Amino acid sequence: MNYRPYQHIERRRSRQIHVGSVAVGGDAPISVQTMTNTLTTDVAATVAQIRRAEKAGVDIVRVSCPDAASTAALGEIVRAVAVPVIADIHFHYKRAIEAAEAGAACLRINPGNIGSAERVRDVIKAARDHGCSMRIGVNAGSLERHLLEKYGEPNPEALVESALEHAKILQDHDFHEFKISVKASDVFLAVAAYQQLAEVCDHPLHIGITEAGGRRTGTVKSAIGLGNLLWAGIGDTIRVSLSAEPEEEVLVGWEILKSLGLRHRGVRVISCPSCARQGFNVIETVAKLEERLAHIETPLTLSIIGCVVNGPGEALMTDLGITGGGNGRHMVYHAGKTDHTVAEADMIEHIVDLVEAKAAELAAAPKQAAA
Repeated sequence: MNYRPYQHIERRRSRQIHVGSVAVGGDAPISVQTMTNTLTTDVAATVAQIRRAEKAGVDIVRVSCPDAASTAALGEIVRAVAVPVIADIHFHYKRAIEAAEAGAACLRINPGNIGSAERVRDVIKAARDHGCSMRIGVNAGSLERHLLEKYGEPNPEALVESALEHAKILQDHDFHEFKISVKASDVFLAVAAYQQLAEVCDHPLHIGITEAGGRRTGTVKSAIGLGNLLWAGIGDTIRVSLSAEPEEEVLVGWEILKSLGLRHRGVRVISCPSCARQGFNVIETVAKLEERLAHIETPLTLSIIGCVVNGPGEALMTDLGITGGGNGRHMVYHAGKTDHTVAEADMIEHIVDLVEAKAAELAAAPKQAAA
């Protein structure tokens, strides 16, 4: 799809850091994150879950490290997966040091919560020694007591003040490889906090609506909140927080970015909601094709329209398309033009074959151009 000028988003300028091999901020692509929900000490289960997330397209994965046994397991996990791993640390500074030594690419930690200045220095030294970046993770549900007393309740000003207080600790130690998040489960609160933070600093921002809910409600809340921020150019890395499997968070994150033209991966399906005019079962067809085409990574578009009212027009704007016809045969479009018909009984397999062939053609094109 060719994007027009009014579809361009001007991203906020931020400094760039690295989470392992993944650049975050600056002109780097907006990365997609998720978090494992297995016991970290169960290395096999955690690695299997990360690999499913990798298949879905994840860029970075966070793993909780609540105890010494978890940081001991972290080293095995890091060596077994392809994506950078963030160690999720709360309060205990020794876990942060152990995680850095185990190969974590980033530490999710609030430096103001880990104790004395000496402990903070020890954690920063470990991060420097082992090439770790950090994420300051502020959450409306766990704000510091003095801020709750000052503001009376979690509000955007309190979240931003907390973030900047933690950031100052790292900056005072001349450590600048960090990103910030100011999450809340309330969409209005989270968006307002990120908007305010974006105006007063140039640190890369990790954005998300925390504890957003189950697959359906969490997807809607995340799309509204993250969509608002991303549309305004705010956000350098994202996580969709769902009460669902991590790979589902990854898929939703990708769909949000694809919808805004910020990243492109896999098949983008344009399909109608179906109605009495449909020449085939659109809902069933789309469900089957999304499952069959989930392995495609090359960006391309596919329109699936049940009748000829909107089908030809939608097909003009997609790489491939199919529109419901009569007598059990349906029209296939290629590059916006009518190409041939296919029998309904063969339609699914035929479209899969066409998409796979088109993906291979598009993937080979840059290599041929470079040659």
